[in-house]
Amino acid sequence: MANESDASRRRVVRLFDVRLVIGGLFVVYGVIVTLIGLFDTSAEIAKAQGVHINLWMGIAMLVFGLLMLLWLRLSPPEPVPGLTGDEDDTTPSDERDPGD
Repeated sequence: MANESDASRRRVVRLFDVRLVIGGLFVVYGVIVTLIGLFDTSAEIAKAQGVHINLWMGIAMLVFGLLMLLWLRLSPPEPVPGLTGDEDDTTPSDERDPGD
């Protein structure tokens, strides 16, 4: 039972980690921009002075997003200490009994 609550707390903490949101968005946008860059016309490339800017920026966004997700995977957040599933978290801290 304790392992289940600990595992669920870890999942909740990981779910709300900002690295997941940033990494996920950069991966999604990176895929979109990379695909756009793969199908750029010669007129669009000429506008960028011969640089495949969509392709390069899409790859850079993909790499950054994957690095953020790798960082989350290698260094997972610790669950918040002191929180157990038995506490009533709906009571504001200034209204709680100091003996709790």
